[in-house]
Amino acid sequence: MEFPKVRLIIVSMPDIASLIQGEALLELGEWQQGPIVEESKTWRRNDVCMWFLESGLLHEDDLDKRWTNATSQEVVEVIFPSRHFAASGQPSLTVHPIGNPHVGVDEELSHGGRAGQCPPPSPRLGPWFREILKHQNGELADDFSFTLEVTHHGPWLEVPCLFIEIGSSESHWGRRDAAAILADIIWRGLGLDGGGGIGEWRDEHHSQKVIVGIGGGHYAPFIGRLASNEGIWLGHMCANHSLPMTKPTNPEWNPLTGELPKGNWAQAINAAIKSTRISFPNAELWVYLDKKSFKGWQRQAIRRHLEAQSIPIGRTADFL
Repeated sequence: MEFPKVRLIIVSMPDIASLIQGEALLELGEWQQGPIVEESKTWRRNDVCMWFLESGLLHEDDLDKRWTNATSQEVVEVIFPSRHFAASGQPSLTVHPIGNPHVGVDEELSHGGRAGQCPPPSPRLGPWFREILKHQNGELADDFSFTLEVTHHGPWLEVPCLFIEIGSSESHWGRRDAAAILADIIWRGLGLDGGGGIGEWRDEHHSQKVIVGIGGGHYAPFIGRLASNEGIWLGHMCANHSLPMTKPTNPEWNPLTGELPKGNWAQAINAAIKSTRISFPNAELWVYLDKKSFKGWQRQAIRRHLEAQSIPIGRTADFL
């Protein structure tokens, strides 16, 4: 049986940054109240549903399936308005894909999701990041940074998804001016304004290049500089800390021909690539490598691993 398809915005009511984004979305246009799902209120506008959960998000796995089981509607993508925490406390607006591709199957998961796996990344990631960057000279520019984050944390889903967030401390999470900016991006991005939406992967995009980012820090400045350009499609991004790699101890080991280093780095890369392919059917998948963030032997290991899968490593000029 084929179910009607919906796109789902999931709001966490205990998360003030998530809640006020949801409230801002409700204020942007007429929504119809939907059914109670798992004792939580829902709203609908066209083919977009908004679900106000009375819980956090990171450990709420299978929300796509749970919605379908409750409503007989097939979820085709999920958007998570949320808060972002950083020890620095730097105010920020950010967007990122989710998953734990580097975590071993026997390791404990502290931030939800499935070990060693990542949900499909939303094709909207790059385009919505560029929408955030358009506010660099706006009203929040003196206070906020506008950033892209790498793949991290749960929950687990099987449909393309992303987190769009207000950061980075309690004093910023409740900023309604920041929530209004992100809500407007979601509103226009999903075509709720009557437009064509922003960042959908359509038939005319097939055969275009899609980038899996490897290396760098949590805020992906190297990949972010590339993604700031129009026409760039982003999949998952694995920072250095998500690529654990142990150099062989044999003093005669040759990184060009010897055994590949141990660690979950190859698992993480494979999971990121596999998941990205789901979101971008018929795409030409490339890797964008932050070479300066690796030692030479690490770069060689990654290069060999990718060559074995016939996945090219591109430079900036290959994508612009």
